[in-house]
Amino acid sequence: MMPSSRRAPRDSRRTPRDLRRVLALAAVAGALVLAGCTGSSTASPGTPSPSASPTATAAAACVADPAETIAAKPGAKTMAALPAETVAVLDDAAAKAFALGASPGAIVGVRSPAGTWTKAYGSADPAAGTPMQVGMHTRIASLTKMYTATIVLQLAHEGRLSLTDTIAKYVDGIPNGDRITLTQLADMTSGVASYTMNEKLLQKYFADPTAVYTPEEVIEAGAAVSPLFAPGKGFAYSNTNTVLLGKVIEKVTGQDIGQIMQARIFGPLHLTNTSWPGTSAALPEPYAHGYTLNGNTATPDAPTDSTGWNPSWSFTAGEIISDIDDLLTMGRALGTGQGLLDAKTQTLRLTSFSPIGYGFGLSCSQGWVGHTGDLSGYNTSLFYDTATDTTVAVQTNSDIASGGCTTSPTLTDDPGDAICQTPAVRLLVALTAELGTAYAPPPRK
Repeated sequence: MMPSSRRAPRDSRRTPRDLRRVLALAAVAGALVLAGCTGSSTASPGTPSPSASPTATAAAACVADPAETIAAKPGAKTMAALPAETVAVLDDAAAKAFALGASPGAIVGVRSPAGTWTKAYGSADPAAGTPMQVGMHTRIASLTKMYTATIVLQLAHEGRLSLTDTIAKYVDGIPNGDRITLTQLADMTSGVASYTMNEKLLQKYFADPTAVYTPEEVIEAGAAVSPLFAPGKGFAYSNTNTVLLGKVIEKVTGQDIGQIMQARIFGPLHLTNTSWPGTSAALPEPYAHGYTLNGNTATPDAPTDSTGWNPSWSFTAGEIISDIDDLLTMGRALGTGQGLLDAKTQTLRLTSFSPIGYGFGLSCSQGWVGHTGDLSGYNTSLFYDTATDTTVAVQTNSDIASGGCTTSPTLTDDPGDAICQTPAVRLLVALTAELGTAYAPPPRK
């Protein structure tokens, strides 16, 4: 089912319980890849230590010229095909990276002033022999955080909330809730732990991944293992933070989050293949089956088909479903703010990056702004280059890392090289390297 390789992983003897513990902090609802940045002792796995990156002090000014980025106008050739010579180079890089990744299939897309290119590789459903195709839907996991945080910024611009409001104004029962601001939730400095750190919740989830969860249930689970530190005194990537922001949005607007996403983002940007599943595990046709080593039954020799796992436990931290064309559209809108935010608010966002490389629901590395996401069976990357008006999107139907991994679970026939990376990130790095400035994620273990 998966690509073959030459060697077995170091952790091939791990039991399902061991795998659950390894994955606990990796946020099954989507692990962020922070690129070229520093971390703290409470950061997610793979985040470097404070002394690990020489680019840390530059992270806050990651976007060289926010005003120029915000004013960028689409090129006349943007929707035309990229030149053949450029396509050949990108295709070769993507094919090599795909061969090293532990995913049955992948879809990649590049959009720049010179044109657009999309292509599918591998299989959408190995059991049925279905090839991956451009236009297939996948779960985009923690990319959802960018959509959620955008709506919070919209509501702040409209005066319906303040970014300095505390979460206690909207949700009860959060440790330090009277001191945690909405901004601290959005930039992961709140000290609220991710509910994926709660062992009881993980045991319950992996016992039945098809179960439906309410936002209140996962918030309670995150609060139970909080605080990790005082508000504003550290960094910890937390799904609970963004689920809390979703509840704030619903309380302020009086609407269901799916309706709000449609009205404020999907509709205005004409994202006709992007959807909010709510409590449904169904994906719109056509879709790719997802494969994972998460859960109680998967082994390094036999990953689990997690396509039907219910995404409700990720709520506004990771539920959205999309396709490659919509991701390319959304990536540029997130980078420029066009169609989503006014210039002043977008400037705030593009200058919000701390030395950790994370800002208001958005990460930044060397001018590339965006997010990555893992949701059992799916790995997605979406980044926009603020210097060249270029968007790169990658969908894969596996969240399994490959390469020289020491803690991340890998396949017995692991195809990777010396670098430990998830499949969508591996493809992102390869494509951006050919586009001028390579996206540089931190070492994954």
